[in-house]
Amino acid sequence: VPGNYRTQLWDKQSESFLPSTPGLGMHVEVKDPDGKVVLSRQYGSEGRFTFTSHTPGEHQICLHSNSSRMALFAGGKLRVHLDIQVGEHTNNYPEIAAKDKLTELQLRARQLLDQVEQIQKEQNYQRVSSGL
Repeated sequence: VPGNYRTQLWDKQSESFLPSTPGLGMHVEVKDPDGKVVLSRQYGSEGRFTFTSHTPGEHQICLHSNSSRMALFAGGKLRVHLDIQVGEHTNNYPEIAAKDKLTELQLRARQLLDQVEQIQKEQNYQRVSSGL
């Protein structure tokens, strides 16, 4: 599962969020549904992380500031933009086509099968979570 994040620090003087927060460190930790840590790593104020989990279900993603410059947080606000991709959107289809030597039609069929599988998983999840 790939994820991207970006942080913005509140600037009291301009009363707005800064475009970026250079120098701020972030720690990203991901736990699977069983509480097992599948990712624990230091990053900068913005970055990209990926993790693989073989356990289906709800995962916990925690982003912690590891900045020792607490004066930065005098305004008390830090905005975090987080983008997570799941399901068939995580597949790199051009890479799959090259590796498996697929024609355009075969690749499209693979994409459609992946989409159908994702729809089935979503329907099963909805059934379980709604108690049907």
